[in-house]
Amino acid sequence: MTDSVFNLTVDENKIAVVTIDVPGEKMNTLRDSFADDLKALLEEAKQESVKGMVFISGKSDNFIAGADVKMLDSVQKREDALAISELCHQAFFDMTKLPYTTVSAIHGAALGGGLEFALACDYRVGTDSDITKVGLPEVQLGLLPGGGGTQRLTKIVGIQKALEWMLTGKQIRPKQAKKAGVLDDVVPQSVLLKVAKEFAAKKKPADKEPKLDKVSKLLESNPFGRNFIFKKAKENVLKKTGGHYPAPLAIIKAVRASVELDKLKAYKTEAESFATLVMSDESKALRSIFFATTEMKKEWLHDDAPAISKTAVLGGGLMGAGIAHVSAVKAKVPVRIKDVAEQGISNAMNYTYKILDKRLKRRIMSKADMQLTMNRITGTTDYSGFKHIDLVVEAVFEDLALKQGMVADIEQQCQSNTIFASNTSSLPISQIAAQAQRPENVIGLHYFSPVEKMPLVEIIPHEGTSQETIARVVNFARKQGKTPIVVKDMAGFYVNRILAPYVNEAANLMLAGEPIEKIDAALVEFGFPVGPLALLDEVGIDIGSKIAPILEKELGERFKAPDAFSRMIDSKRLGRKTGRGFYEYDKKSKKVDESVYELLGVTPAPRLNKSEIAKRCVSQMLNEAVRCLDDGIIASPRDGDIGAIFGIGFPPFLGGPFSYMDKLGASKVSSEMSTLANSNANFAPCDTLVSMAESGAKFYQTQPVTTELSPAPVAEQAIEAEPADKQPQEESVDSPKQDS
Repeated sequence: MTDSVFNLTVDENKIAVVTIDVPGEKMNTLRDSFADDLKALLEEAKQESVKGMVFISGKSDNFIAGADVKMLDSVQKREDALAISELCHQAFFDMTKLPYTTVSAIHGAALGGGLEFALACDYRVGTDSDITKVGLPEVQLGLLPGGGGTQRLTKIVGIQKALEWMLTGKQIRPKQAKKAGVLDDVVPQSVLLKVAKEFAAKKKPADKEPKLDKVSKLLESNPFGRNFIFKKAKENVLKKTGGHYPAPLAIIKAVRASVELDKLKAYKTEAESFATLVMSDESKALRSIFFATTEMKKEWLHDDAPAISKTAVLGGGLMGAGIAHVSAVKAKVPVRIKDVAEQGISNAMNYTYKILDKRLKRRIMSKADMQLTMNRITGTTDYSGFKHIDLVVEAVFEDLALKQGMVADIEQQCQSNTIFASNTSSLPISQIAAQAQRPENVIGLHYFSPVEKMPLVEIIPHEGTSQETIARVVNFARKQGKTPIVVKDMAGFYVNRILAPYVNEAANLMLAGEPIEKIDAALVEFGFPVGPLALLDEVGIDIGSKIAPILEKELGERFKAPDAFSRMIDSKRLGRKTGRGFYEYDKKSKKVDESVYELLGVTPAPRLNKSEIAKRCVSQMLNEAVRCLDDGIIASPRDGDIGAIFGIGFPPFLGGPFSYMDKLGASKVSSEMSTLANSNANFAPCDTLVSMAESGAKFYQTQPVTTELSPAPVAEQAIEAEPADKQPQEESVDSPKQDS
């Protein structure tokens, strides 16, 4: 079977070892030929009269990383998607009926279809390695497990844990998987095959009950308890998704079928739902994001560019602390924090300590690993220890003179090829580099807060930045776990530029009498994780006010912020960090601060419905996104979509601003903007949109290039406001943060 994905050898005890190795690929994935290859394998094993079978990967870091997403994206009809699921069902049923024992020996990722394959085996043994993880993350692509995963996992771990794992798409570590019953043993990689063979020599196991505590067992063992579980699961899903994503509801339905219907009907429920989801607009949008991020990983790849092995951060505030964290924890490089005060350094180091301590308490990491990581972070109030730093990232206030002074300091204190990266969110990098002796080493590196959770980073070269500097910074950002987009050096770059008019329009609507909570609710219902006014509170109204004049000066009147912001700043209403903004905050909750209306001279007088409110705010964002494409701020619609989704929480199920405009059609988008422009010229569609409306053109003229990889998370985004009593000593202006 040398041409097959499966390669079989049989030892003297008639235990077969099947090596899974997709030829020419870094990862094993389940492909179109999988069922035929498996059928041929089982026939060969029959001829060899095997008495047990072990499946092990020929790859160094994955067992089976998932299904071939390209295979799903090529499906044209629902019937074809249904056939894929039914084919997997039959293939896995054939495995369960074998007269001998089967074992999956798992090292690395066993995700999606890979875990479904393993669940069809009699036993599963995993290594204790950090890279070994199991899970069913299909929900992140708008799908459910279509190879029997909703059925088999529920039987092994119980209803509640199965729902939790599948609805979140979480990846489970080996010890957790063993405790839940998914893995039968966890061993060092050196003895994985030996132990797996021992399991293969055993008799086939009898069906086992899930390992449940008393309360869970009581709930799951009777119809009233199960009704309660499924009811609460549905309520939680609708609360978190707003009903925009059909996959979670389909997962709940399939899991319910696994305990309430006979096996044939239950598996049919899964297959039918899988087929429907494959053809859904939501899944197509999420898959397009997956393909886009995969393609982006292939760009700016310069293996010969010197690696960044030592870093420093200027500023121990929230942003500086976050940048230091991902450098030490994700990229695993030493990082030196410089702040004007010892307290700033202490706060920054404590930031990482608190995060790691949570992981320690959850037994995700050991005390030794925690100490090793913390040892990578050091601090100073001067430039001691900077001589051999490869990359310095400044995270201080938006003050041009301050940043230029820091460039001069770094050029004096560091080596000639040290990169100076600014975390500015709005100042042109060319201005920061204007007085530099080595401008080729100066670049923008704009993170989003909280840095450890937000996946996006904008990389901004100015005209004098060298190609090597760009490549080194892109490579390093990826080591930090980020999705980088390279954008042109203009005020606001991409994310803040499309965000500013969106937030300004929300503020103008509030000043016109629309209630604060109604505006925010309208955009949440549209699909954003939080509303624009709540978002402004989280960022800090003073922070937003510093960006606005820069954008207005560089880009024109349409970026002028409402005067109301100044009045709120004067009254110390800066948002969550001061306890008051558009909302009032305490430790556990927030509510609209009604007194803000009096301060701003506004009498709430609702006149627009939520759909109209959302249309007005989103139209401003869409229009500016097209202008950014015209100006070359972003290289492509793809980069614009990824930047908006990963940076500001544009609804992933819509695919991003450009995908959304393609779905609506340029004619409709342009027409709606023109109607709004009758009362406000800022809504006038840009020339490109008007031209596209006339020609019927689309931003995406061809389908995205596809690849074979397992599902990856779309965007984990979160709000994390800084406590009022822990304001940064040196802090970057940063764009809004959202919670998906």
